[in-house]
Amino acid sequence: MNLRHAIDTYRGHRIPHVRWVEQRRRWFAISGTLILLSLAGLVFRQLNFSIDFEGGSQITYAFASPVTADDVSSVLEDHGIDDAEVQIVNEEAVSIRAPSLTGESASGSEELRRALAEQAGIDPVDVNIEDVGPTWGGEISRKALFGLLIVLAAITLYITIRFELKMAIGAMVALIHDVLITVGVYALTGREVTPETVIAILTILGFSLYDTVVIYDKIKENLETQSLVARLGADGVIDLSLNQVLMRSVNTSLVVLLPILSLLLFGGETLKDFAFAMFVGVAIGAYSSIFLAAPLFAVLKGRELRYRQLEQRLSDRERILARRAAAAPSAVAGSSTGEAAAARATARTGTVARPRPKSKRRKPPAKRKRR
Repeated sequence: MNLRHAIDTYRGHRIPHVRWVEQRRRWFAISGTLILLSLAGLVFRQLNFSIDFEGGSQITYAFASPVTADDVSSVLEDHGIDDAEVQIVNEEAVSIRAPSLTGESASGSEELRRALAEQAGIDPVDVNIEDVGPTWGGEISRKALFGLLIVLAAITLYITIRFELKMAIGAMVALIHDVLITVGVYALTGREVTPETVIAILTILGFSLYDTVVIYDKIKENLETQSLVARLGADGVIDLSLNQVLMRSVNTSLVVLLPILSLLLFGGETLKDFAFAMFVGVAIGAYSSIFLAAPLFAVLKGRELRYRQLEQRLSDRERILARRAAAAPSAVAGSSTGEAAAARATARTGTVARPRPKSKRRKPPAKRKRR
């Protein structure tokens, strides 16, 4: 495909001819590999939950005098805090995640506040110490899980009523695929899981479902056209439907991804947590709608007796056409045998052999009409 054809395809002026269903094993292998990597990350690296889920103390402040993470860690160790996580944010602020300071006396907390402020060259009141319990994180987790189950049940019911159960199964597998890979990316990268991450993962379900419903609607429309089904079969109709809506799906995903990318690059820390999960989820959702949901539906649909018989007839037709195509060269070779013999006779005698004229039968004389 040259550049002009690629541009025409992107703008929707040409329909690509990709055999998506025929290459389904490749798409399933890619999805299986991503899922295995995600599961490995969840098992071996595990998720890095924020303080909202595990509880503890969050200490944040901006510094006037330059400090390093090691300098801050030494001050914390002097006050008996050894397992704290210290981060320098944008070379202008310090973020400390430490065990809960609730058991510490008020004088101990104040001494720590003054020591950190003195090191940073700021007033003690500018050091913010916030103690967070794990109850809020656990409550969010339970509500998120309950909401996820409700959403999956409602989506399954809707797609079953609007389309059919096989499409609902494909959509559910694609949604679980998207959520699992998104969570696995968090585990593999070690990125902190915050309440904003949970909200983003729930939001991903809607974007992933949108592409899948658009593709399924086109497949349903084409499967109801009997002439297309008789000529192409179920797999061919699904391939045609995917090729017809491919660029619409790609462009819709790009329109969503570009603003999310800007938030990821230029937004604050809270927005970046939300944008990262959204970016990964929307990208994976665009992939699963095309490469997983539709081919999986083709596998389930192909098991119906009607479509199995249709595929058998199409296979028989293809074999007949293949035999005719193989027999055509032998017929052409037989017709050219006489021409070769004539050429050899001409080479021996030096004269061109003229073809014999066909004998013409005389027509019987017309009967005269009696008067």
